[in-house]
Amino acid sequence: MWTLWRPSSRARFWILEACYALLILITACFFAISCSALLEQAVRTAPNHSVKNNWDVVIIGATYFLVLVISIAFCIKRRIAVRRRLQRVSAAYNRTNRNDVPKPVHEYISQEFARSCLVSYECQPRAVIHAGWGRPGTEHGGIRFRRTLLDTIADIDARAHLIIPNLPPLKPHSRMIHHFRYILPLLPKDDDGLTHLHYYDSAIQLARTSVREPNEDEFLLGLKAADEIRRILNDCRVEMLEESRIHLSAST
Repeated sequence: MWTLWRPSSRARFWILEACYALLILITACFFAISCSALLEQAVRTAPNHSVKNNWDVVIIGATYFLVLVISIAFCIKRRIAVRRRLQRVSAAYNRTNRNDVPKPVHEYISQEFARSCLVSYECQPRAVIHAGWGRPGTEHGGIRFRRTLLDTIADIDARAHLIIPNLPPLKPHSRMIHHFRYILPLLPKDDDGLTHLHYYDSAIQLARTSVREPNEDEFLLGLKAADEIRRILNDCRVEMLEESRIHLSAST
């Protein structure tokens, strides 16, 4: 993918200087061409066809010389004025105090700043609920419930493969209760005889197939089940590594 080249500040400075010099050179060329053409015409139309005693040549030459001197003077004056104005600007940030500007100006700036802050504060969303999204100002603000729940599948599948390497590959539309059936013995059951995988499967099916967006309670239920499954898989992984280390130590 192509990206636009952005020159540095130093490169932009030299580009601007080169463009300015090119403009001056082109202007000087047209100036010289027009001056030579008028002088040639003045000599050609003179009775003696010479520069001597030809007041038209003197007037044209003096006029062009005066224009040249005035133009150079204006350019030099402008560049000196700009350079002096830029030298007055501090490179570091300096706080503006009340004594730096007239009192009405300082009050006007303060009022505009306070007004801008008030407008920015009033524009922030409050008590806005969008279906399938976390409420602003809460722990899950700005989070889309459906996408977050579906993103947990790949993470849990990777952790399950660390425990059971021969676990079948994940299919796009397979039920979670069927795909992770081999880790069911590792999960505890509640009073209703259900495991975290059952609740997780229900939340994923809702996120996959439901027309409406999951609400916050359904999202929290599915996310809690996913966190518990990941915690149990991590504990099993730690126990497996510990047993492997003990067996390795005993064999040596």
